[in-house]
Amino acid sequence: MSNEANLKGQPFGWLVFGIEDNTHAIVGTQYRIDRPKLDALKSEVACQTTARITFEEIHEFVTPQGRVVLFQIPAAIRGVPTAWKGHFYGRDSESTGPLSVYEIEQIRSQSGLCDWSAEICPDATLADLDPSALAFARLRYREKHPNLADDLDGWDNLTFLHKLKLAFDGRIKRAAIILLGREESTQHISPAVAQATWILKNAHNTELDYTHFYPPFILKVDEVYSKVRNLTLRTMTGGTLFPKEISKYDDWVFREALHNCIAHPDYTQNGRIVLVEQDDSLLFTNRGNFLPGTVESVIERDSPEETNRNSCLASAMVALNMIDTVGSGIKRMFRKQQERFLPMPDYDLTDPKRVKVRIIGKILDERFTRMLMGRTELDLSDVILLDKVQKRIAISVDAYRSLKQQGLIEGRKNAPFISAAIAAVAEQEAEYILNKGIDKEDCKRKVIDYLEQFGSAPLRKFMRLVASHLSATLNETQKRDFVRNLLQDMKRDGVIQRVEGSPTKGAAWELAKPTTEDAV
Repeated sequence: MSNEANLKGQPFGWLVFGIEDNTHAIVGTQYRIDRPKLDALKSEVACQTTARITFEEIHEFVTPQGRVVLFQIPAAIRGVPTAWKGHFYGRDSESTGPLSVYEIEQIRSQSGLCDWSAEICPDATLADLDPSALAFARLRYREKHPNLADDLDGWDNLTFLHKLKLAFDGRIKRAAIILLGREESTQHISPAVAQATWILKNAHNTELDYTHFYPPFILKVDEVYSKVRNLTLRTMTGGTLFPKEISKYDDWVFREALHNCIAHPDYTQNGRIVLVEQDDSLLFTNRGNFLPGTVESVIERDSPEETNRNSCLASAMVALNMIDTVGSGIKRMFRKQQERFLPMPDYDLTDPKRVKVRIIGKILDERFTRMLMGRTELDLSDVILLDKVQKRIAISVDAYRSLKQQGLIEGRKNAPFISAAIAAVAEQEAEYILNKGIDKEDCKRKVIDYLEQFGSAPLRKFMRLVASHLSATLNETQKRDFVRNLLQDMKRDGVIQRVEGSPTKGAAWELAKPTTEDAV
């Protein structure tokens, strides 16, 4: 609907529940009748779409004929087709089908993205660039392009900038100021801000130290890295977790994360890059939305992103061997963490104006770490999902089914845990039994045994009887819901019955009385 609205020049598309297709008569709908659950669709949809596009509004009307719900869907952003889980769809008569290549290109050709980094700084000259940064850039270029080493020696600085596309017709571009400019040269890109700030915080979120860094950014990444307390992770009690000692943070992963913060922010928002070091994690934050929409789409596509906010700046950083081919570095970050048996990077895309990436430098769940060591053949997409399971992050129904079919997880949809097969590899059989808990039939037998012994009991007694045997992955509310549902199942089966108690004691449960027919 989003793509079709764009192609037809409309600001919105509409999805209507509660109206009959042909007659347009109101027939009503019970879909997500609870308003908070209805509103939750906004965030659920945003997690799977390009640029986190979601419903503009969800309108709900209750009429004498029934309830009607209208979903107001914004048109695809100019130049950026809306994708669902990395795939483009459109309407084909009464059906939904893949968007044609022609239609995809039709939307992409509208691109309204302006490459801020490619704009000329009218008053900037070579004198605004740092000589040390230019010399270092030549070294990096030589490493990336050894076949051009002889030509490089003959280029003057302006020619070199033209080869990097950091200058045009003898004039300096904004990207050159970001990468190679002196600190005072940032006046040429004002009001945009070129600043990276490292902040050290303790476990109570109290700021302990900070340092600001300014261009030339090509020289400042090492300086930022030197501020980080990159200690060594060693073997843990109970056995060796790692084949060798490793640092908390991988050098390449750190640089890729920081380089992405330099290459891909929306500089027009006049925000700075922030790196917060706290306990055993690093949180990178920069301004601007995540153009690919979802991290999953980047991992699945495994190809450069078609749309880039700062193409000039990013291309120069690729040429200087600072980042991988635009878009492929993210997948490599996940691979690096997998190879080091550490948690996957956490991308927080809930704020459409910011991208946050957290790199964790410790073991969260020993089972997950041992699983990575014992199952190196696992697909990266499955490792990412299992990482969410260890972090207690909700996964989709499709993801849950896929992992369960492969025998990687067990448990309920809202509280999965690593399966017995993985637990065996992880040498965590005891924790597996604790997480699995006893099955429903065992619980029913306990209820029957209790009532045969004591006659009757209220809900709270069964909570004490059953809840302690349930999966450790369930919270108290989920355990209480399990016990309630268990008793209702037994009531429907005619095993127990509910009896009203006194005002002080409340209702209770007892074994169902046999009918006359049963007695005969």
